[in-house]
Amino acid sequence: MTGWDIKPQGVQGQLKTVGGNASELETALNALISAMSQAAQAAGTAVPGSASGMTPRGPLAPGAAPAPGQAFMVSPKATGPVAAALGLYLQERQTELTSMANRIEACVLGAVTATNEYLEGDLEHAKAAQDAARAVNLQALREQPGGAK
Repeated sequence: MTGWDIKPQGVQGQLKTVGGNASELETALNALISAMSQAAQAAGTAVPGSASGMTPRGPLAPGAAPAPGQAFMVSPKATGPVAAALGLYLQERQTELTSMANRIEACVLGAVTATNEYLEGDLEHAKAAQDAARAVNLQALREQPGGAK
């Protein structure tokens, strides 16, 4: 541990880069979830139009049934097979998405904590923060001084 030579300005610059990339990732994931939700609603259901409870789109004569092939507005509660598949896809990916977020947070908190401890001359705590970041031990990192509790 005595061979450490940390340059705080370099760490700060890297953390700004990581923060910007993490923000872009968050924006992309939010857009993905929003697009998949819209796709699920637009996919409709697997029931005949008159049984779906959806309102027809377009002009209809009073009391007239929709013409064959008439497009229907999608119900916001549509749960057809496509919507179910998209929901299952996101559910199955939740572990990976959560893991990405946890690793990013662990890296940032670990770098900040280890650098601060290094600057204070406490190499033992700096190594502990580095090890916690490597193990993605967010609880240990959050309990460190300066960690998000």
